[in-house]
Amino acid sequence: MSAHDTGPEYYRYNKIQPWDVIESWQLDFWLGSALKYICRLGRKESANPIQDLEKAIHYLQFAKERLERSA
Repeated sequence: MSAHDTGPEYYRYNKIQPWDVIESWQLDFWLGSALKYICRLGRKESANPIQDLEKAIHYLQFAKERLERSA
């Protein structure tokens, strides 16, 4: 079983999984979490697409604030 065969279906709809992008682009936790919420948008049965966008925005906002503090 390959890594692409594991994980929830809402992340396996494509040949490229979010964790592959996160690793390849060396995203931190905050940006990686935002990416995961964007990738699963509207694909998880129990998910509310608006809530997924709000969660992605929340992680992006925190990442932005961290960058502003370190500038």
